[in-house]
Amino acid sequence: MDTTTHHRSRARSLALGASLALMAFSLRTPVTSVGPILIDAVRATRLSSSGASLLTTLPSLCFGLFGPLAPWAARRLGSERALLALLILLACGTALRVVPSWQSLYAGQIVACFSIGLMNVLLPGVVKRDFPHHVALVTGIYSAAMCAGAAAAAAATVPIANLLAHMPGNSGNAAWSSALAVWALPAAIAAVIWLGQLPPVEPGAQKRASAIGRLLRDPLAWNVTLFMGTQSSLAYIVFGWLPTVLRMRGMSAVDAGFMLSLSVIAQAGASLLLPVLVARLPDQRPVNAGALLLAGASLMGCFFAPLWTMWGCAILLGIAQGAAFTLALTVIGLRSHDSRVAAQLSSMAQGIGYLLASAGPFIAGALLHATGSLSSLAGLCAGICVLSAWFGYAAGRRAHLKLASD
Repeated sequence: MDTTTHHRSRARSLALGASLALMAFSLRTPVTSVGPILIDAVRATRLSSSGASLLTTLPSLCFGLFGPLAPWAARRLGSERALLALLILLACGTALRVVPSWQSLYAGQIVACFSIGLMNVLLPGVVKRDFPHHVALVTGIYSAAMCAGAAAAAAATVPIANLLAHMPGNSGNAAWSSALAVWALPAAIAAVIWLGQLPPVEPGAQKRASAIGRLLRDPLAWNVTLFMGTQSSLAYIVFGWLPTVLRMRGMSAVDAGFMLSLSVIAQAGASLLLPVLVARLPDQRPVNAGALLLAGASLMGCFFAPLWTMWGCAILLGIAQGAAFTLALTVIGLRSHDSRVAAQLSSMAQGIGYLLASAGPFIAGALLHATGSLSSLAGLCAGICVLSAWFGYAAGRRAHLKLASD
């Protein structure tokens, strides 16, 4: 390869990596923007307690239900053009929440999370194909960008609503919905940039037989899937209910949203550093289990420790959950023989895992509204942490799936 070709290839890789990072930034903003403003949305739309619980359940439920459609979308459009279509749909769904009604809030959240569910599955395949020698690094970058978007939405949604409420022609009752719709902008920008430098489609790359039937009979595949599902369940309980818990403890809406944002910022740091370090370890069992036990301890601090300690609890919780999410993604590759098996395991782990995870936020909301006590919700979270540590330990043992690539 001559110098000019090398520079062009490097420039294309950098542009592609930047586009993936911007795309990843948009993948959690529709989710974490709801938690800090949930109480206001419930009051304005007169949602029932079960309706509020269902709203916080929608992300993981949609990810689980719709994620398995990603291979079909890739076959029909190619991975890159499927991602472009999904980015546009994500922007439209997020913008739909501008209408201050529960119907629009639900419809917008479903459309946005449908798009995210498919993109969750497609992105790891694009990374593995276009960055075969830097999978861990690029995975860390897009995981950190995802966390950055989640943190921005958690911290800025309430201040944006407060700003919009004082603008001429806007009412306080509608400001919360306008603030939710603002997060359509990053997805729209990402779509424009992605359109300008679409990589070529690889013909026939997706037309290979699936090994999902054999994966479903592999205990190690189930350990990986349940590790993904349980840590995701805890994550979406935190996204959906931590600000409400802190507000119930006497914290303001702005401060509660900021604590969630601080936690997600800490997740970004863990996401950047952990993939490269963990890939060098022969056995991930201690770090997998340790991340979930740290998450449980710091979350109990958020429930019961003095409010002046919330900074430390939020940061530790973020480090633990960022580590858990990154480890759940990393073991998919480490337990697979090659990228094709890893892609199929990713589809299983994220499809089934997120579907199982969807029960967590709904049960959390039901417990909170039924008992009015934080103790019941804390018990649920502690139980999920123990289960996830168990499955993480099993998924981290040095072994490969008993499945050879065709």
